[in-house]
Amino acid sequence: MSFLDKLLLWLHIGFAIFAIGPVTVATSFTPRYIRARDVGVLRHLHRTTRVFGVLTLAVFLFGIALGRSALAKPYLSVSMTLFIVAAVLLVMIERDQRTAVRVLSSETPEDDAKVQTGRIAMLSSITALIWLVILVLMVWFNP
Repeated sequence: MSFLDKLLLWLHIGFAIFAIGPVTVATSFTPRYIRARDVGVLRHLHRTTRVFGVLTLAVFLFGIALGRSALAKPYLSVSMTLFIVAAVLLVMIERDQRTAVRVLSSETPEDDAKVQTGRIAMLSSITALIWLVILVLMVWFNP
């Protein structure tokens, strides 16, 4: 393994730890703070999801650069497809977080963002499961 490959591997793993971890935590905590109607924390979780969601793209890019010669292997194709699905789900979660912050910031008492609570809980759980499946694929099938 060349120095460049080792560097790409370290960057790939580092960004996976420091970007995917926080975005997963932020998305999974959002329903709790929607139910508590804590708009300040919701704004912070929304900002965290947006920033770290963009940083997760670096995991994908470093992974592609690292596996450049083996991208045709099935486990990498499945992992990349799952990653794209998770990225789309993160976009949907971010949209629902934005809606929940807007609804809870309004003065209308009948708006309580219950729809966003259930959808964010479901999508964040699916996203976390996708991250785990990708991790298993990377550890188990990577030579």
